[in-house]
Amino acid sequence: MTLWWIGNALLLVVVVPVLVALLNRVLAALERIRGVSEEILAGGGKLAAELEHTPELLAGTGRTVHDISTGAVRYAGSVAKLLA
Repeated sequence: MTLWWIGNALLLVVVVPVLVALLNRVLAALERIRGVSEEILAGGGKLAAELEHTPELLAGTGRTVHDISTGAVRYAGSVAKLLA
């Protein structure tokens, strides 16, 4: 029975404070993660607002690529005639 009481005292004096310290560290890390995730969410919202015009810009880019490729094909055809 005496060993039982010694074990209980050891549990209260050593194990419980260690567990509380570890829990404190985990909770502190969680709070840091929460703060950073809120910043990431705010940045993502700002980025989403900037992407509203992307489809129109991509359509313009597509037209430009088409025009350049048409000119390049005409140029290549002219060069081929000169070299032939």
